[in-house]
Amino acid sequence: MKPAIFDHLHPTTTQDALKALAMGGKAMGGGQSLGPMLNLRLARPDSVVGLSAIPGMTDIREERGKIILGAGVTHARIEDNDCAIDLPPMLRHVARGIAYRAVRNRGTVGGSIAHADPAADWISAMTALDAELVLQDGAGKQRRIAVAGFMLGAYRTQLAPGEIITSVEIRSQMRDAHWGYYKICRKVGEFADAIGALVIHPSSRFIRLVAGATGAQPLILTQLGAEIAASAQRPREQAIRDALGTNLPGLDPVKLHLMTTALDRCIQKVIPA
Repeated sequence: MKPAIFDHLHPTTTQDALKALAMGGKAMGGGQSLGPMLNLRLARPDSVVGLSAIPGMTDIREERGKIILGAGVTHARIEDNDCAIDLPPMLRHVARGIAYRAVRNRGTVGGSIAHADPAADWISAMTALDAELVLQDGAGKQRRIAVAGFMLGAYRTQLAPGEIITSVEIRSQMRDAHWGYYKICRKVGEFADAIGALVIHPSSRFIRLVAGATGAQPLILTQLGAEIAASAQRPREQAIRDALGTNLPGLDPVKLHLMTTALDRCIQKVIPA
């Protein structure tokens, strides 16, 4: 199908972008999720507001102990480490596994998080890395919010009307973190059926174990993560299964098996047998 007629706007300032959004426009990062929705006429905005021309949106820099990714940074640039700083290896690994190169050339980190597809990579990976989002509204007011908790459910977030994501921030020390990331897809390039992500930063005593592709927001397995930190041992597969069953009661047996496997394999990458 072809999309319904819309105006395609390219504002060059955040304020102009927010004004256009306040008038009913639909924000677009790389368009890799919105494009199909427009073609299927699941979305029929009067205008689509491209955000990539806004200064800072495509910057990658490091300041005050934080790695700052502009919301319009593409997956491909992260994959290639196309910037003046060294990105955390986990970011490059996750980016390399997103869909196909053509998608990675256009898709953006901010667009993916704002779209909040439960099976997408960045929402789970950034939750595991304890990343923060910088949001800006039409009055120029900024607020910060942790990626953990930003997603309220499938395609639902804490973005308020008239707000956009301007950047994603990760503590620079995460560059040295031990990490494991494993996702299960039916074939390469598809969205995940299950995601497991583990990040351990010993010197700051940070550990986070995340189950993604739950059908809703990523699940942080706090207790199981604490047990891994205390024992430095891989949990038994049954312990992972029990933790998922407790937090996601009623989970389909096949889905439970896939998620258990993804978590077990991401943990294996950090704590081998």
